[in-house]
Amino acid sequence: MAMSCSRSLRSLIITKEAVGVLGRRTFAAAGGKAKKGGKGGGAGDAPKASSLTKEVKSTTVVGANILKDGTDPKIMADSEYPDWLWHLIDKRPALSELRRKNIETLPYDDLKRFVKLDNRARIKENNSLKAKN
Repeated sequence: MAMSCSRSLRSLIITKEAVGVLGRRTFAAAGGKAKKGGKGGGAGDAPKASSLTKEVKSTTVVGANILKDGTDPKIMADSEYPDWLWHLIDKRPALSELRRKNIETLPYDDLKRFVKLDNRARIKENNSLKAKN
């Protein structure tokens, strides 16, 4: 039993030279081998034509499926989506704009954003001061 274990361990031991060769990173040369199809990339790099019809493209969200066996979701009418969804793309005020306003009259969401952005700015300033010293 001990003899067979030592033989199997001996076969797993790799010399330092072999590790050096195996662990070395290599990079492709800029003027290296040509790809199949000749020089310059040619027609092989051209974008493929879409096999989806215009009807499918206009009724489904193509590429939104994240499940292996699922299908792309269908586009619904605007009234079927929740109201908060339409406010996701609204522009939120920047820190400089929030500093100009009276903090006591800010709505809760803007106040929360002001505190977050102000803390972030102070942390960046302190980090830059520490880096200079």
